[in-house]
Amino acid sequence: MSNMNLLQAINNALDIAMGKDNKVVCFGEDVGHFGGVFRATSHLQDKYGKSRCFNTPLTEQGIIGFANGLASGGHKPVAEIQFADYIFPAFDQIVNEAAKFRYRSGDQFSVGGLTIRSPYGGGIHGGLYHSQSPEAYFTGTPGLKVVIPRNPYQAKGLLLASIRDDNPVIFFEPKRLYRASTGEVPEEDYEIELGKAEVVQQGTDITVLGWGAQMEVLEKAVEMAAKDGISCELIDLRTLLPWDVDTVAESVKKTGRLLISHEAPKTGGFAGEIATEIQQKCFLYLESPIERVTGLDTPFPLAHDKEYMPDHLKNYEAIKRSVNF
Repeated sequence: MSNMNLLQAINNALDIAMGKDNKVVCFGEDVGHFGGVFRATSHLQDKYGKSRCFNTPLTEQGIIGFANGLASGGHKPVAEIQFADYIFPAFDQIVNEAAKFRYRSGDQFSVGGLTIRSPYGGGIHGGLYHSQSPEAYFTGTPGLKVVIPRNPYQAKGLLLASIRDDNPVIFFEPKRLYRASTGEVPEEDYEIELGKAEVVQQGTDITVLGWGAQMEVLEKAVEMAAKDGISCELIDLRTLLPWDVDTVAESVKKTGRLLISHEAPKTGGFAGEIATEIQQKCFLYLESPIERVTGLDTPFPLAHDKEYMPDHLKNYEAIKRSVNF
């Protein structure tokens, strides 16, 4: 075991993947000798050469178009979009090309092995162009997988599983946790199953659900609720597409309540999809309306970053509101 922060765990996962499979290649803006804007790919070009870790022009559509071509030819490209806020120029290449490649060819061709890494989320005072959480834009696209880790251990295992998956995967990395989140990580190769949630803490009164950096916030809210005698079951979804309906439904049938929290705005956020599915499966078990604690329906502000974020206090109040309904 080694103590790593989230960035180091990602770098370690890429190192292992590239070392074990020479078809794995990393590229993106400043990814080569510079190591990317956050240094996630540091030293990989020195170790594996410029043909396997290299810079691209500043064109997101070109990056993913090139990645699609590499993947269709049998390579396993790990393409970095420098900030998730800038993934939209590549939207067509992801949604209309990568996601539909296997379907439109009758399974004769595939871009399985394509992984799109991108830092996402707020909490770093990045303003409207460096703070967005665009995961819900992709969860409505059959053919993709969407994965978001919460800590270094999760990041390494989920990234290795993503690179080796037979489907294109969007891997959003909570940049607020890049250096803030540290923990013990196995040095060896390991994978964490995609599409499987983790029950972080058992509880009986309410199910509290989140992913990515929001899990740190929810842990604080759950601790506060425990002092009030409220027993929370805390679940990290980890994979949003496909998401683990069964684990969440089983928990809600036990607790009778559900709170979902994410940084993205409420309207059109993925919490709405979860709430609808759980309401349908668990209607007769629910003791109170499903709560959503989210970002605001406004562009991400710079001066009011803290006010925008769905922090532990907002979640704590929602837990109490649900339990006392």
